Amino acid sequence: MDKVAPSAAEAVADLGDGASIAVGGFGLCGVPFTLIDAVYAAGASALSIVSNNCGTIGLGLGRLLDAGRIARARGSYVGENKELARRYLGGEIELELMPQGTLSERLRAGGCGIPAFYTPAGVGTLVAEGGLPWRYGPDGEVAVASPPKEVREFGGREYVLEESITTDFALVRAVRGDRHGNLVFHRSARNFNPLCAMAARVAVAEVEELVDAIDPDEVHLPGIFVQRVVALTPEQAADKPIEKRTVTG
Repeated sequence: MDKVAPSAAEAVADLGDGASIAVGGFGLCGVPFTLIDAVYAAGASALSIVSNNCGTIGLGLGRLLDAGRIARARGSYVGENKELARRYLGGEIELELMPQGTLSERLRAGGCGIPAFYTPAGVGTLVAEGGLPWRYGPDGEVAVASPPKEVREFGGREYVLEESITTDFALVRAVRGDRHGNLVFHRSARNFNPLCAMAARVAVAEVEELVDAIDPDEVHLPGIFVQRVVALTPEQAADKPIEKRTVTG
């Protein structure tokens, strides 16, 4: 049951063109930078990404985006990534935006084997009614739009049906992991990481510290959801970019 891979490159060696990948992180917090860099170095393209956001220019998923490797993205926050906005509005990438809670629950449901669920989020909006631009054409027209979703009433309130999300791979980052794939996350760096791992057929985790075993009471994500573990070097573990640095006078 030793799931430790010799390197990040070997851990993602079978991740090829057209793969769907769930990637942990929120902004630049909890982002698996080393694994993303390994995917970039391997040259995989036409990727379908599921992540809260798409990194920033030159960092995280932004590296794959800048290189034109992402064909489709699903998430909840475009943020201030001007390159993502440019590619989306220029028809170079398909983008499906959804409420943040819906994204997390779609991933969780996928990991739990639940095909779909009802939620009040999005009722009465284009999320439920359809028509959200997913891809623009060369002349700025909407080439692909979101379809309408089923809406039902429960207890006098309307809910929209959302399908779960599953992916071929997941790339996640944890502060500590053992050889069985059990993971511990550091505070807000947990964010979408456990959910992404749950939703994937093959989850790859980069860990800042590799240990022989973790107390079961301390495990945040059981190893059953993780197939490969990559131990980071001290330099890689310390590399934690800050999206917006603020200071007090």
